[in-house]
Amino acid sequence: MSLHFLKKITINISTMKKYSFYLAAILGSILLLTGCGNQNGKASSDGALASNNAEKVYVAPGEHDEFYAFMSGGYSGNVTVYGLPSGRMFKEIPVFSQFPTNGYGYSEETKPMLETSFGFIPADDSHHPDISQTNGELDGRWLFINGNNTPRIARIDLKTFETAEIIEVPNSAGNHSSSYITENSEYVVAGTRFSVPIPQRDMPIKDYKGNFKGALSFISVEPETGRMDIKFQLIMPGFNYDLSHPGRGKSHGWFFFTTYNTEEANSLLEVNASQNDKDFIAAVNWKKIEEYVENGGGTMVPANYTHNVYSDETHSATSTMKKEVLTVDPTKVPGAIFFMPTPKSPHGVDVSPSGDYIIGNGKLSADLTAFSFDKMIAAIEGEKFDGEAYGLPILKFEDVLGGTVKSGGLGPLHTEFDGEGNAYTTFFISSEVVKWKLGTWEVIDRKPTFYSVGHCMIPGGNSRKPFGKYLISLNKITKDRYLPTGPELEHSAQLYDISGDKMELIYDFPTHGEPHYAAAIPASILAPKSQKIYKLAENEHPFATKNVSEARIVREGNEVHVYMAMIRSHFTPDNIEGIKVGDKVYFHITNHEQDFDVPHGFMMIGQKNSGLLIMPGQTKTSVWEPKQEGVWPFYCTDFCSALHQEMQGYIRVSPANSKIDLSWSLGE
Repeated sequence: MSLHFLKKITINISTMKKYSFYLAAILGSILLLTGCGNQNGKASSDGALASNNAEKVYVAPGEHDEFYAFMSGGYSGNVTVYGLPSGRMFKEIPVFSQFPTNGYGYSEETKPMLETSFGFIPADDSHHPDISQTNGELDGRWLFINGNNTPRIARIDLKTFETAEIIEVPNSAGNHSSSYITENSEYVVAGTRFSVPIPQRDMPIKDYKGNFKGALSFISVEPETGRMDIKFQLIMPGFNYDLSHPGRGKSHGWFFFTTYNTEEANSLLEVNASQNDKDFIAAVNWKKIEEYVENGGGTMVPANYTHNVYSDETHSATSTMKKEVLTVDPTKVPGAIFFMPTPKSPHGVDVSPSGDYIIGNGKLSADLTAFSFDKMIAAIEGEKFDGEAYGLPILKFEDVLGGTVKSGGLGPLHTEFDGEGNAYTTFFISSEVVKWKLGTWEVIDRKPTFYSVGHCMIPGGNSRKPFGKYLISLNKITKDRYLPTGPELEHSAQLYDISGDKMELIYDFPTHGEPHYAAAIPASILAPKSQKIYKLAENEHPFATKNVSEARIVREGNEVHVYMAMIRSHFTPDNIEGIKVGDKVYFHITNHEQDFDVPHGFMMIGQKNSGLLIMPGQTKTSVWEPKQEGVWPFYCTDFCSALHQEMQGYIRVSPANSKIDLSWSLGE
């Protein structure tokens, strides 16, 4: 081996040692840095910052969250309830979709809730929850949510966390710019996404322009009961109406709707509905229209739509088909509706807590547009119009512009407010939330979201009194945020601490369905009013068994009614004979418990619908149609006591021509 070769090996080894030292130093620095905070939104488990964030979202065992958050379920058709800051899911409230967990939409009592003019519809697409308000502040009485596909508005009673009422919205299609509440809950407003022929009729789709119309529905809310009724529908030009929000404070009495497709295209909208440089925000003076209607204005027209109401007294729903609705031609109410030009294809429209500013953004823009309510009123009073659309005045963009936020983001969608003069806007394309200052229009902060955020939500952020402690981003794409679960993933939500000058991402949790929007309220407002049981003595269900002595079985032809009681840990009766193949058996089951959190369940072998989950003091009904002879068991599905497994019974099913009489027993 030559000396030259040995020298070469020595030099290479020395060089390798030197580079190994540098590499170790670099790796050590990386490890040190990653141990101290977030990396691409992912907090390490042992960093000081991560530990601090964990403390912010930690709710100790037995302790309660600070806020309730109600998230729309999107294509689940329901609403989910979470705690903040923990991100724990407390409940899924069935609204527009059947729910086998508790039998909603399957039990005889709740089937009427899903009736529509199209018949029984077992599912929908829920988008925008909004909490009732008094004087512009959240009062926690009711939550309203829209059904997007089969146009409906639901009211959820926040005392029971159950759906109390659903009203169908006629002349509407794609009930998207819904369901938003005026500041004293005078109206919940529902706007159509798709314009359609009004009244519906057979006509060529190519004749859309000038013939299709968009209905904006103002649904009155009875102050004491919350009962809904369609007060009037505005029959607007045939644009697409995307989202809406009410004026508040100085702009109370107005409502604002974004429009797109002012071109009135009917095919390939991604191209043909983006030709105009600007679309509109429709500013609607509903106080003026209300006065017009109360003085006899408007036209009553035929319309079929259902009104479904659930009673806590009878534990049952009724469905009523209504036959007409009052419509208003907006050109007959001068000074009630104006169009504000807005950068093309706007999505959200949001109103500041004071009502001074209306925020509308083109989805493909990099800037945010804030319209001034004062300037809008001045332009209206000065008749500073720039033409008209279908007889409705168009205001000049420059005359109503309050300010522009040069954000540097892409794809602005929705804005919420913290009550401290700050606004927070989501950017879908650049996947971020941007914080900016009302009035000065300066960008204060921006934080990434993971990934492609849609709505954001601050508790009370669309009211006169926001609770500006947290912001949630509701993201459309999940990708790598959680352990993979095959092709279908839950959506992600991220929680930001906004109590300081800068936003801080502190938590990340999966959400059920596809939450579009959410509404949150301090737990201190809701929790004390939450109902624990239904009082058995107040049960007015026509088939209730309020005392075990009332348990019985009645045959009416091939219909058999079983009046059944349940309590830990048995059914009364639990052995039944005399049922025949071909009978239709109604189990009317009353839970006699009067303790909080002691529900009972019921399932019957061969049952062709869901089981039941029956709360203390409540009565529910399930139908079973036996097809085979034999002895078939039923049982309690909710673990209720140490002897839960013993909570069962048998039904003997005899041939259709059997002469065996009905009989029932307990303990024999």
